Amino acid sequence: MASEARETVDGAAPHPFLVRPHRTLVGLTLPVLLSLVAEPLTGVVDTAFVARLGAAPAAALGVGVSVLSGVFWVFNFIGIGTQTEVARLAGAGRPEEQREATVRALTLAALLGTAMAVCAWPLLDGVARFMGARADVHDDAVAYLAIRLLGAPAVVIAMAGAGALRGLQDMRSPLVVALAMNALNVVLDPLLIFGPGPFPALGLAGAAWATTVSQWLGVALTLGFVEQRMGGLARPSLRGATRLLVTGRDIVLRTAALLTFIVLATRAATLAGAEAGAAHQGIRQVWLLTAFLLDSWAFSAQSLVGFFRGAGRVADARRVALLACGWGLATGVVLMLVLLATREGIGFLLVPVEARELFRSAWLAATLALPLSALAFATDGIHFGTEDYAYLRNVMLLSTGIGVAGLLALDTASPAALAWIWGVTLGWNALRGGLGAARVWPGVGRAPLG
Repeated sequence: MASEARETVDGAAPHPFLVRPHRTLVGLTLPVLLSLVAEPLTGVVDTAFVARLGAAPAAALGVGVSVLSGVFWVFNFIGIGTQTEVARLAGAGRPEEQREATVRALTLAALLGTAMAVCAWPLLDGVARFMGARADVHDDAVAYLAIRLLGAPAVVIAMAGAGALRGLQDMRSPLVVALAMNALNVVLDPLLIFGPGPFPALGLAGAAWATTVSQWLGVALTLGFVEQRMGGLARPSLRGATRLLVTGRDIVLRTAALLTFIVLATRAATLAGAEAGAAHQGIRQVWLLTAFLLDSWAFSAQSLVGFFRGAGRVADARRVALLACGWGLATGVVLMLVLLATREGIGFLLVPVEARELFRSAWLAATLALPLSALAFATDGIHFGTEDYAYLRNVMLLSTGIGVAGLLALDTASPAALAWIWGVTLGWNALRGGLGAARVWPGVGRAPLG
């Protein structure tokens, strides 16, 4: 793809998207889809095993996964910023600068991941209490979080590496990494959770160890692929890191707002009781799985939009935006119909018996939100590709402000509390998707693709 980038800029050959737009977009998206789905599948597998331990461990897993997702997602600006920068440089035909940007991102990721783990360690008890965890739920959540923090540097480094690979429109290498990680996690989970034969029965802690070991395998594979695709990498360097940090400011604020909503939704479900917390965890894992699936169109759109902007082809970038939104919406509708039809089977697999009635009442709102989520994700990818980070920040701050107000107004003692939590989530997605689309069509404000 790097050679294709140079040929496109020089006018010697067209980019494949210009010849076969649908085929190119789908061809880039399918590996991303599979690799992104593999990540939450780890959570689904963990949830399926831990649910057999009872409601308290399942609720503790929900607390732990929610907190860690929030913390890790705050650092996703490294992957997003690196992907867009590498894609833009590929479109402009500047391979040496691609390598410099990648090394800078990897170095910064290693430092931030380590610092985050060290700083978070003494806060775990307070974090679990803030999330509404009590008694045995609290103890399990703290133990789970402590083990998972050991994998924090690996997670952030892998974000930077995957961003560089996708910026080069290499979507298959991250897929190989994701499949390898999940295969190892699936093997380790039953061995470490239930302890057959010579293995110790660690319960919830076993799920944490399985995930942590898998994450370090993933970062080793990612670094190998990055070095191969870049034709070698220089030694670690932070030269020019200030630009990435400044670029990441808006992404961090946006991500923090997004995670604030997700974490407060989990907190509200946990406060509604162990059964509501366990049911919410089951719904949340499926929702995250579908979110990552729908987000695959965003990753492809980001790389292509960034590439064509680097090459000075705004009209082609707009065409990418239109196709990405169309494919994303269609995928969201299909997923909604499938999940509406499979409610009982999902509840049986992921939710303890005592929490299934609450699960059923909230499932409708969660599934109806999928087409709206698809539009929100697709437009996110478009705006990431144009480096329109400030607009994305403002949209998320507005949407989350309204959504959090809705969550705080809920009566967590109500039997319908969980259904209302997911109803608020539906409205939150609708606002994000609508404002994201308006930036492109008709192009409100200083729209980069206007």
